[in-house]
Amino acid sequence: MTQHIIIATGALFGMLAVIFGAFGAHALKKVLSTDQLHSFEVGVRYQMYHAIVLLALGLSATNVTTTTYWCFTIGIILFSFSIYGLVLSNAKGKKLRFLGPVTPLGGLLLVIGWLLVLINAF
Repeated sequence: MTQHIIIATGALFGMLAVIFGAFGAHALKKVLSTDQLHSFEVGVRYQMYHAIVLLALGLSATNVTTTTYWCFTIGIILFSFSIYGLVLSNAKGKKLRFLGPVTPLGGLLLVIGWLLVLINAF
């Protein structure tokens, strides 16, 4: 995996986290319940955390494995984006229940990504 791709992916997810965070804080504040807004914010927060990790890995001299990159990238998509889908569909009264099991799969990939960073450190 090239550093440019890793950095670009981190930057894209970081940019989207800012956009989604602003969208949640302004446009969705009057539409979502407090619990729904909190869940949406969790998705944004985790997306930003992992965007920063991708940037750090891309900018570091550490040799990032392709598996680590894909665990973080797919983990962000499955975890954060499934939360966005669940919250927004629930707010519209048509909760996309099939996304429920997707969120923990994304979380598991994020954990595996962190494990691979730890293993790579040694």
